[in-house]
Amino acid sequence: MGKREIDFDVQEISIKSILVAVDEDDSSSSQKAFNYAVTFARAAKVPLGIVTVLETKDLSVYESMQPDVLEGRRNVMQASMDEYVKKAKEFGVIDVKGFIGEGKPGKVIVQDIIPEFNPDLLVCGSETTEKNSIFIGTQASYMSQNAPCSVIVVR
Repeated sequence: MGKREIDFDVQEISIKSILVAVDEDDSSSSQKAFNYAVTFARAAKVPLGIVTVLETKDLSVYESMQPDVLEGRRNVMQASMDEYVKKAKEFGVIDVKGFIGEGKPGKVIVQDIIPEFNPDLLVCGSETTEKNSIFIGTQASYMSQNAPCSVIVVR
């Protein structure tokens, strides 16, 4: 067999915005994905979106019917999102926007958040501490198969 020539020119890829998925219940995976995304966003000088999703299946039927329980969870998530946004800005990312969704994480991110933010790149973690729960880390396969943008899975 002879040497095969590759016939194409290398073209630079332009990343205009990055979305990172974080999950408080999967902190190791989320921290790694967050660190990767803020480093890349700062270096590329592009906007960063940060998304977390309230997994409504985690709530019992009783809890989900109690507005104060659901509102309490939303408030905790908002405070957590505010911290992520603050950390990204302190790290040097100039344009940062937080998103909070509700439902199954992979589906919400692909169907709702990506169309709204329109990133060129989605960054997510892949490991999870509890395999029986639906964390963003366990949704990496779904997102990489269904997202309309490139996906980097950070381990």
